[in-house]
Amino acid sequence: MALDGTLVWNIVITLIIMPFGWAFSKMFGEVKRLQILLNKTREEYATRDDLRDTSSRVMEALHRLEDKLDKVLSK
Repeated sequence: MALDGTLVWNIVITLIIMPFGWAFSKMFGEVKRLQILLNKTREEYATRDDLRDTSSRVMEALHRLEDKLDKVLSK
């Protein structure tokens, strides 16, 4: 069997294109994974309103505690 130019050219093209195809499929899988993680992060992300509500509740609790301490210390 003699190796003609077309066979050699097909082998070279295959050896060059196959790694690119494999790398492309791996990158596509990674992008898909990152999109899933980004969507989860968006779902779990605390909005500013949530943080504001939480901080206002903490401040109210601290004011109540401060009032109780004032009552105890004034006695």
